[in-house]
Amino acid sequence: MTIARRAYHYLTEWKLNRKRKPLLLRGARQVGKTTLVKTFAAEFNTYIELNLEREADKALFEIDAIDDLMNAIYLQKKISPDPSSTLLFIDEIQESPKAIQQLRYLQEEKPELFIVAAGSLLEFALAEVSSFPVGRVDYLYLYPLNFEEYLGAIAHEQAINAIETLPVPNYAHETLLNLFHNYALIGGMPEIVSNYIENKDVVSLSKAYKKLWQSYKDDVEKYGKNDTDKKIIRHVIETAPQETDRIKFEGFGNSNYRSREVGEAIRSLDLARVIQLVYPSTSLCPPLITDYKKRPRLQFLDTGMLNNVLSLQADMIALDDLSDFYRGKIVQHLVCQELISVHQEIVFKPHFWVRENKDSNAEVDLIYHFGKYIIPIEVKSGKQGTLKSLHQFIDRCDHNYAIRMFAGKFSVEEHKTPGNEKSYLLMNLPYYLGAKLPEYIKWFVENKQLG
Repeated sequence: MTIARRAYHYLTEWKLNRKRKPLLLRGARQVGKTTLVKTFAAEFNTYIELNLEREADKALFEIDAIDDLMNAIYLQKKISPDPSSTLLFIDEIQESPKAIQQLRYLQEEKPELFIVAAGSLLEFALAEVSSFPVGRVDYLYLYPLNFEEYLGAIAHEQAINAIETLPVPNYAHETLLNLFHNYALIGGMPEIVSNYIENKDVVSLSKAYKKLWQSYKDDVEKYGKNDTDKKIIRHVIETAPQETDRIKFEGFGNSNYRSREVGEAIRSLDLARVIQLVYPSTSLCPPLITDYKKRPRLQFLDTGMLNNVLSLQADMIALDDLSDFYRGKIVQHLVCQELISVHQEIVFKPHFWVRENKDSNAEVDLIYHFGKYIIPIEVKSGKQGTLKSLHQFIDRCDHNYAIRMFAGKFSVEEHKTPGNEKSYLLMNLPYYLGAKLPEYIKWFVENKQLG
């Protein structure tokens, strides 16, 4: 089955742009990059697909002259040129640094061609390209399906209409909450979602997840520079799912590995998009500055896959509130994943806020830079009065906007902080709206004021 992706709209806009450049489609393995391009190919009269894991396709890029290169491609694929409507898709382009270099010359000498390239380990390959065509390519980042894409996959049009209404109507809350809990259980990996839609059996997904997770672990050989690196990366990917709080590199996963070794291993997995490092900030106003000296959190590619690795699915079935489950870490992780999913043209790095003093510590789950503000976002259940860290942020920042994401209905309330009695506005946002956070923050700041 074909699952509609938000990224498809970006591709259609890219096609219509007369100043378009070759497009590099980036993302982890199995998030649907190749499927997306093959679906997009229906927009063209001619479609040429090259997979550089095949030696015959890779060898083509040893040809230096662009005219000769394209003629060789047409000849090998038995295709007649159609310059006005030809999509050239170069898959697994990381296998050929020379092919990456030639994107520039394809753009300059064949501007009429529509060129898309993709690869799962592009970040590693780009570091090895001596003359990467900086400024001569466009980027699109693809992630697992977010909640709205999941609703499209299960063809729930009424739910999509409700979630696209701002603010979300209260009458739709229970339905959306139940659908989101199901999404949290299944996850957003396209193959897993397709499997579920076909069989309607959550239990049977475990085998597919184990196969998928094993494929990521098998990729370790490609990340490490030597046997020692590979061994450390293998340890990190095996033990990382159990690290649900902020981590220390030194002795990671009860090992004897040094901080530098573990840091390099996790950064390799970050480049591969499998595990992302989420660092804190102490910023209260822009610019939002990352504090690399403080301990980060880990963000996995997909919460559904993480749930399976931790064997949490059975406990999640029939839950009323994800905030109360696994100390709230799963829903925090999922909201962060949703927020990442909507930033498709840049590498979006989420942040959380910390204040670390001898007498008192504070930690806000997420912060988001909007305009002249940094907005604090707590992901939890509980009453307004329990938001101690959020109150510390509000007492110190130069605005009065705060967000709580929880299992309740949407509302905007006016409160005062317990300490300084500073008045502020609290937007209570159902946690199924994680991917809508940028839209709601814009609406909140531009339309709501104290008094």
